Amino acid sequence: MGEKLTIPNSVFFSEVESHLREGKSVVIPVKGYSMLPFIRDGRDSVELRGKVELEVGDIALARLGNGHFVLHRIWEIDGERVILMGDGNIAGKEICTRGDVIGVASKIFRGKKVIDCASASYVRNVKIWRRLLPIRRYILAIYRRLIKLGL
Repeated sequence: MGEKLTIPNSVFFSEVESHLREGKSVVIPVKGYSMLPFIRDGRDSVELRGKVELEVGDIALARLGNGHFVLHRIWEIDGERVILMGDGNIAGKEICTRGDVIGVASKIFRGKKVIDCASASYVRNVKIWRRLLPIRRYILAIYRRLIKLGL
């Protein structure tokens, strides 16, 4: 197995943004647990497309004011303001502008399985998950325990 190379996020996402601006799609690995249960750290990757018409429910890669990048779901759009929230979060939201959104996920890769983010079943599941926000804490606690058990 080859050596692992770590690239600073600023360099990595600068390249991602450059490719997306050229009209190319980019597949990136996912780090972190803020998008559970739809996207899982170390298991899933996402295909990003350049800027498209943003919609509530899209998974967006955005640059925040503090220079950090997040891959979170669009929770609300109010004019130029975009509010993001991770599926695995129960309260915290980020605010950015439409111009801060670098790309939108079109597919999720989970091993050999490809999930189309525009498919009717996926969109339905996202809408259900959104409505479960009041009890999301409990569902996520159970889900995380199942992950620890290897299920």
